[in-house]
Amino acid sequence: MGYTSGVGGPKVRAIALALVESTERPAILVSEGYDSVLGAPFHRLLGGGIEPGERAADTVRRELAEEIGVAVRVGERLATIESIFTYEGRPGHEVVLVYEAELVDPALYACERFEGIESDPVHAVWHPLDGPGSELPVYPPGALSLVGRARRRGGGPVVGGSG
Repeated sequence: MGYTSGVGGPKVRAIALALVESTERPAILVSEGYDSVLGAPFHRLLGGGIEPGERAADTVRRELAEEIGVAVRVGERLATIESIFTYEGRPGHEVVLVYEAELVDPALYACERFEGIESDPVHAVWHPLDGPGSELPVYPPGALSLVGRARRRGGGPVVGGSG
């Protein structure tokens, strides 16, 4: 998370994230995070940085495969969110493209945790939409307001969604 370095100082980072809604419970798939400066746990949608020449929807597919070893079908872009934040005491600025996505293997919806390693270990869990655990913040800001949005419009994930 945060700025990327470049000539002339910090740059805004473009990222693509997946909103995966559980078919088993009212929950969304997130990575667990912890800000040691604030002493605060949080959750974040899964995904990552868009590579030059890569479509954002392809970033979502690649990042979930890299982070937790799962294949996803990517649907429509649900939102573009500008996120300006502080993490580990450092400022960050991201332009976030949030995509609806679903797990290709339906059996994975029954899993409680997903473990993986990218540059650091990745721990993914289902963030409950109500009840215990739902009080943890989910980033980027506004992500929870997108839950159910595509279903309400009658849409759904499609293979090969564009960025």
